[in-house]
Amino acid sequence: MKFEVTILGSNSALPTTKRYPTAQVLNVLERFFLIDCGEGTQIQMKRFRVPMSRINHIFISHTHGDHIFGLIGLLSTYALQGRKSDLHIYGHSKLEKLITFQLELLETKKQYNIYFHTIYGKETQTLFEDDKVIVQSFPLKHGAMPCAGFLFREKDRPRTLIADLLDFYNVPIRCRQSLKMGEDFVTEEGEVIPNKKLTKDPFPTRSYAFCTDTAPYKKIIPILENVDLLYHEATFLKTEAKLAKATYHSTAEQAAKMAEEANAKKLIIGHFSSRFKTLDAHLKEAKSIFENTHLAEDGKKFSIELNR
Repeated sequence: MKFEVTILGSNSALPTTKRYPTAQVLNVLERFFLIDCGEGTQIQMKRFRVPMSRINHIFISHTHGDHIFGLIGLLSTYALQGRKSDLHIYGHSKLEKLITFQLELLETKKQYNIYFHTIYGKETQTLFEDDKVIVQSFPLKHGAMPCAGFLFREKDRPRTLIADLLDFYNVPIRCRQSLKMGEDFVTEEGEVIPNKKLTKDPFPTRSYAFCTDTAPYKKIIPILENVDLLYHEATFLKTEAKLAKATYHSTAEQAAKMAEEANAKKLIIGHFSSRFKTLDAHLKEAKSIFENTHLAEDGKKFSIELNR
């Protein structure tokens, strides 16, 4: 029942020897989603034991190099490994042109199909959905560059059956699915057994939101509201607020204020400028506003546990 994000890269435009460019893998109930793919992403996946072959969906926030330079290398590796399963890539329409050109230029011989899905960016958009999870994109504020954030949310679970009481009331198997959906049980004698007597409330759903690169953008607060885990870029400190504004990025203080206003349960800050050798000041600045703040450090995992 995992809901866990692994940080593969936490830096912004220029990588350092300790911090790779942006990339993350989210495991939702053994569904593995790659979010952005900066340079060296596949190396980081090997280093941190991420099952590369199980990634079938890749979400690219925007087409700046530090978020896509690792993609062609990953696709080439899949071809060399003989991958056969389909791969879905979600991003700006320019991304399909770029990747198609690169694959053709390199004469990549692959046995798997790539399906590109365009993110339009101006509205909330459902990108992926199955019986367990839904993934939506939403617009961010990164100047003239179209940029999208992503919200990953579990779907509502069915109610949990209480085995002893099912036996006590002789509930037949054919009725149990309807009980999970909230219906009452009627015995052969016509007695109505309330659903809540035979079932428990399900575990609450879990959610993760990914926001980079962006200036603080109040319009997305309703989308982020009550999110369990929020990743928000904090490229700069408040002492560089003018530079953050000019480059459409955020400070650690601004990221914390976004988490506070959204009533997020936990905040991860990342996408750090390479000018910062240590990140203690980022953490201190954010924690002064939003206490439950953590640094996005390469290799670090963040899990959301199931709690009733």
